[in-house]
Amino acid sequence: QVQLVESGGGLVQPGGSLRLSCAASGFTFSRSAMSWYRQAPGKERELVATFTSSGVSTNVADSVTGRFTISRDNAKNTVYLQMNSLNPEDTGVYSCNAKFSRRIWLAPDDYWGQGTQVTVSS
Repeated sequence: QVQLVESGGGLVQPGGSLRLSCAASGFTFSRSAMSWYRQAPGKERELVATFTSSGVSTNVADSVTGRFTISRDNAKNTVYLQMNSLNPEDTGVYSCNAKFSRRIWLAPDDYWGQGTQVTVSS
C-alpha cells in the first residue's frame, strides 16, 4: 500500500529555516509527481510546490517563491521541502502528496501523508 510519512516540522523563530522530508513507499516513486501542501488554521489547504516525475519543480504559492525549494531523491524515495526566511504566515500543517496512475488506463489518484506541524513564532 502507498505510504507517505512526513518529518522535520517544529517550532522556529521568524527568519529561521526548516527542512521537511517525506519518505515514500508502496509505489514506484520515480513515476509519481510529488507535492507539498500546507493548511493554516481557519484557512483552506493550498498547494505550495510540485516536483513532477519528468523533473520539473514549481513553486505554486507566490508567497514562497525565492524562499522554499522542493527537491526529490529517487534513490531514497524521498521528497524534501527546504524552507528559508520563515515568517509567521508560514505556520500550518504541511502535507506530502503523491499523484500517479495505478494502471496506464486509469486516471491518476492522489495519496496523502499525515502532515507535520510547522510553527513560526518568536
